[in-house]
Amino acid sequence: MKGIPSWVTYTVLRLLLFAIPLAILLVLRIDWWIAVIAAALIGLCLSYIILRKPRDAVARDLYAVRHRETPATTADDDDEDAAVDAADHPAHPRAGLDETPADPKHPAA
Repeated sequence: MKGIPSWVTYTVLRLLLFAIPLAILLVLRIDWWIAVIAAALIGLCLSYIILRKPRDAVARDLYAVRHRETPATTADDDDEDAAVDAADHPAHPRAGLDETPADPKHPAA
């Protein structure tokens, strides 16, 4: 069974490191806008210090995705490519005849 992706863990921990100080500051009846700014600064500092391993795991995962040998394609990608090709090349026999000709010396008949 596959575990929780590292980016989910990192994101949840970052949100907690913001939400917990914010809740504490709001319970202490500090103005909400000051509490938000202070909680953001506290969360930033704590996440830099505490979340080194999850941050490195996310960085490794991003690097692996960015530098993989073969691109990850799915059946949905193939279906989308077929739909785009069908839109670029319509099946109607007179399609494209209403367009202006590329060569002005040879007008379309």
